[in-house]
Amino acid sequence: MPSITREEVAHLARLARIELSDDELDHLAPQLDQIIGLVGQVSEVAADDIPPTSHALPISNVMRPDENVPCLTPEQALSGAPAAEQQRFRVPRILDEEA
Repeated sequence: MPSITREEVAHLARLARIELSDDELDHLAPQLDQIIGLVGQVSEVAADDIPPTSHALPISNVMRPDENVPCLTPEQALSGAPAAEQQRFRVPRILDEEA
């Protein structure tokens, strides 16, 4: 397997707009090369009869199922509003005109 070069790391850093010093490039090139090698080893071990997993233990959705229920009418929704007009809430402005 070809190793990743210092120049390739510098190119990747430029693409990601990350500024790296010469020392960082020298330090990262062998680390990235090792990571790529380890990913290759995992790929070799992965068998077709083993399902992909994201967790060691099985998990299930803990949320309740969706159920259709009647929603509030505009009058019910606005019943506690101090200053409702034309079926809307009046709230103070939080954004400037420039925004």
